[in-house]
Amino acid sequence: MNKEIIHLYVNMPGYTPGFPTVAAALESIQMQEPEKTYPAPFSDAAPAVIHIGPGVYREKLVITRPNLTLLGGGENRDDTVLVWGDAALDDMPEGDKRGTFRTASVRIDTHDFTARHLTFKNDAGYGCDVGQALALYVDGDRIYFEDCCLLGSQDTLFTAPLPLKEAIPGGFKGPGADKPRIQGRHCFRSCMIQGDVDFIFGGGTAWFEDCILFSKMPEPQKTQEIYGYITAASTPENQPFGYVFRNCRLDSDCPPGTIMLGRPWREWAKTVYLNCELGAHIHPTGWADWGKPHGHFYYGEYCSKGPGASPETRADFSCQMTDAEAAEYTIEKVLDGWRPI
Repeated sequence: MNKEIIHLYVNMPGYTPGFPTVAAALESIQMQEPEKTYPAPFSDAAPAVIHIGPGVYREKLVITRPNLTLLGGGENRDDTVLVWGDAALDDMPEGDKRGTFRTASVRIDTHDFTARHLTFKNDAGYGCDVGQALALYVDGDRIYFEDCCLLGSQDTLFTAPLPLKEAIPGGFKGPGADKPRIQGRHCFRSCMIQGDVDFIFGGGTAWFEDCILFSKMPEPQKTQEIYGYITAASTPENQPFGYVFRNCRLDSDCPPGTIMLGRPWREWAKTVYLNCELGAHIHPTGWADWGKPHGHFYYGEYCSKGPGASPETRADFSCQMTDAEAAEYTIEKVLDGWRPI
């Protein structure tokens, strides 16, 4: 028998049980973080929905309850904003810097989580001034975002797992440093994701469909050859799929030819764009190798269109995929049998 859905309301007069903040609603139903295994077992916790009224909620949130949905209550995703402003270069009381992985405005640390009609934001400032600043840290299996907006500068969205080892000691300081690495499956539909440098990064397997990827100017009036990189995947070596973008639109306010489609944070990175519309901001070579050995990472495009589509000038280590190769990238295969509703 299906368990009855628990409904909670934040800043929505007349609805009960009501709460003044998202954190208060979470606290009332929060559970211990589930064990991290793959594929994740389904929790027996009753499904819960937190309805969040329109407004700006300056709260740093950590979500550990499985079977949870956050639902924005406005007419548009811009009406309900979850925002915080931590940055990697912040000084900490113990004398060190905050570092990348303690900056997330919202950290999802559970399985079977859904968000709809919300904006997740980190407003710490430009990455060139404050360092990395995550709007969203996603660590779990079967995580789904629909009609959401993710706003940041450098490192807007992190999709776990972390790589097994840091390049610099202490580089992973934060909530995931000592946790088991699991290959979470994440899906983003009809979302807008904004940033400048490596603003979609990590080792997760993620499917992006009908999304807008907006590469924003990293600093006004600054002139440089490359303004940013959309992705920095760190796909584990034996994982067949990393980031897959299907029917997405790549926009920007940067000058023509100044944005790369991706670079490999780790050497087995995998990123593919299928039937995507590329603006003029995409650099003709498309991809950077970041000093990683060719033949390990995989970068592919299929039927790119728009002024940024330039198959004849793409980096020689990238692939213009055939019909047969592109046909292997279905949502069922990429997400290993999980198909979000």
